[in-house]
Amino acid sequence: MAASTNQAAWLVKPGAPLEVGDAPLPTAGPGEIVVKNAAVAINPLDCHMQDAGVFVQQWPAIFGCDVAGEVHEVGPEVERFKKGDRVIGHTINLVSGRPRDGAFTYYSVVPTDKAAILPDAISFTHGVVVPFALEAAVCALSLQEPGVAMPGVSTPALRLPYPSLADPVPRVGKTLVVYGGSSSVGSMTTQLATAAGIYVVAVSGAHNFEFSRCCGAVEVLDRKDPEVAEKVLEAIHRLGETEFVGIFDAIATEETYAHDRAILERLGGGHLASVHPPPADLPVNVKAGMIFAVNDVTAPVWRDFVTPALQSGKLQCLPRPKVVGKGLESVQEGLHQSKAGVSASKLVVEL
Repeated sequence: MAASTNQAAWLVKPGAPLEVGDAPLPTAGPGEIVVKNAAVAINPLDCHMQDAGVFVQQWPAIFGCDVAGEVHEVGPEVERFKKGDRVIGHTINLVSGRPRDGAFTYYSVVPTDKAAILPDAISFTHGVVVPFALEAAVCALSLQEPGVAMPGVSTPALRLPYPSLADPVPRVGKTLVVYGGSSSVGSMTTQLATAAGIYVVAVSGAHNFEFSRCCGAVEVLDRKDPEVAEKVLEAIHRLGETEFVGIFDAIATEETYAHDRAILERLGGGHLASVHPPPADLPVNVKAGMIFAVNDVTAPVWRDFVTPALQSGKLQCLPRPKVVGKGLESVQEGLHQSKAGVSASKLVVEL
């Protein structure tokens, strides 16, 4: 493919398979870079966008959120990046609706406040697992005021501190439960909360206990244990005099919500942040919201934390990538595999 041309995996209508075809070569505006993608990653949100057209604002569409590659062009007044830099980034088609801002293409536009230099020691294939999960995790943890996730559904506002580069990180005396600790967003939330000095009690599959501990969880409980809610309460009590903040539910099903409710009721309320709309019948002392994974609150983390944290190992490229193929034609296979279910890995397409 010549450097002056571009292609993309287009979605022409809801429920249709992706079609690889020509796409305009984007240019970088103020505060933007164009990334020549070497790898892209698949998220469950992408499957919802393909199946139902949710959040699609114009057709045909280029969607996807995770990119890793080299800077092809920098926009006016951009100082943090230069042509040829190795970067990871989170594209914003979810809010802009513009095809140029999607990931499933050879050249994507990324705002500079949603991108970071990728250390040379980390491959594009590994680095690309970070962006969407990082954006979502910061939105789950650090929003100061509730916003709007979708009509009638607010975003959560846990008001937790940003992750720190300090080693060791001082504990802040707060505890968070992460339900779905081995998922991409759950494991990233565990990493960032731990780096902010917060105790994390994770709920994961039994075969992923060590993975959740690797991400920083101080206690890990089996999601299939019928007494999991009671076990979570016992784990929180073992931590002693800490403030229970609430639950981040990265699974968000009827079953997990039932456990969330039981935990929150026993602990006198708190926050419930989830990846789908929360139940409407929660107690009045529960502040619930659905994360929306694009927000300016993440800018300081992208700017100040990501690159040095990757260099030091404080931020790990987890879960590990599973490469489903090479080339834009493989994105559709990645979406199929995502629908079938993924545990403690993230689906990646190399370009």
